[in-house]
Amino acid sequence: MTTSSTDATGLPRLPDDFVWGASTAAYQIEGAADEDGKGASIWDTFVRRPGAVRDGHTGDIACDHHHRFDEDVTLMRRLGLDAYRFSVSWPRVMPAGAGRIEPRGLDFYDRLVDALLGAGIEPVPTLFHWDLPQALEDEGGGWLNRGTAYRFAEYAAVVAERLGDRVKRWITLNEPFVHMSFGYGFGVHAPGRALMLDALPVAHHQLLGHGLATAALRAAVPGGRILIANNCTPVRLRHDARHVKDVAAASAYDVLHNRLFNDPLLLGSYPDLSAYGMTDPSWGGVVRDGDLATIAAPLDGLGVNYYNPTWVTAPADPAAALPFDLAEPAEPYQRTAFGWPVVPDGLTELLTGLKARYGTGLPPVWITENGCSQPSGLHDRARIEYLAGHIDAVAVALARGVDVRGYFTWSLLDNFEWAEGYHQRFGLVEVDFATLRRTPRASFEWYRGLIASQRS
Repeated sequence: MTTSSTDATGLPRLPDDFVWGASTAAYQIEGAADEDGKGASIWDTFVRRPGAVRDGHTGDIACDHHHRFDEDVTLMRRLGLDAYRFSVSWPRVMPAGAGRIEPRGLDFYDRLVDALLGAGIEPVPTLFHWDLPQALEDEGGGWLNRGTAYRFAEYAAVVAERLGDRVKRWITLNEPFVHMSFGYGFGVHAPGRALMLDALPVAHHQLLGHGLATAALRAAVPGGRILIANNCTPVRLRHDARHVKDVAAASAYDVLHNRLFNDPLLLGSYPDLSAYGMTDPSWGGVVRDGDLATIAAPLDGLGVNYYNPTWVTAPADPAAALPFDLAEPAEPYQRTAFGWPVVPDGLTELLTGLKARYGTGLPPVWITENGCSQPSGLHDRARIEYLAGHIDAVAVALARGVDVRGYFTWSLLDNFEWAEGYHQRFGLVEVDFATLRRTPRASFEWYRGLIASQRS
């Protein structure tokens, strides 16, 4: 730990070896949707469903990172990043999700990794950020099918064999809760299935895939460091909601959003899902002998994606399918362009809550996503204030004994923001999607200065 208490920005000085990074995802920035033998993903299909994405936007071109990655790495070098978290497109590497390997897809990530290392930036690939090969969705129902977990491990082994001599830190899955709930539960993301609670097997199969991929990565990359990136949220009640039913609703939401995806990893067991009608601990045969041991293989870090707390109350309709209703906070929080409340102390609450719940079983924590959408434009003071507040919240958690090792802001670039298309701007770098010109915002220069100041 350095001796000075603050840096030149006025923020607390974090440990000398703290890692500063930025994150992106393949479908959101790469483009080149049908080039070099790439197969279709579920997002390539979903964006063509009428009304699925605002204004019919697609990721066909996105930021054209596939052709412009050298320019983007130059921006990262200028920013002073220690590490860059990106995702590998499964259908770019294995077009059908299994079987044939597309060498041109691996070549792209090979070039990207070499460019990052040449710039002094650690590559941190995420193996699955929601762009499942469409063939696996067509043939077996995607993550509803247990076999997809095994296909994922095979794909992980292929990527690790190619990149593992240079890449030592790996993230298996990104936000399995969001992929399950938005993609399979409510149908607002790809693959667009609206199964409600019948989507729960997707949670288990993703986690099983994580465990199997972890074993494959450990075999291929001796000394590799394996993480998963879970979207986590502190669960809060409105100030006027204190009935025992409201407390039960908050507990039920915490189970679904947080504990369903953290407990198996860190405790080797699932939480009580009886609020969701899952009284059989095997989920009717979905969870098989040995699965939990596979899922609970030791991690080298837990990635935490944080944006805001979630407020809940008891359901207004006693016959509702879910045992909670989402609510709006009564407090007059500032809002992002997405309408999300800006609550930096929620990140401290979340991190200290993880430490309290899992104790010595909690591995080092990495903030793998944190950022905000703001209106387009280069003078994004609100984004700077957002980042500063959340980085300060990390410092508070560190002071309270949480072992946080790094912070990756979302996102390096404006990008395709899923069902919102290009209407939400998260980037430190503005992208003109008509010309693809990149222009660093004020927040870029602020983050650059922060990183330099932390190192001085």
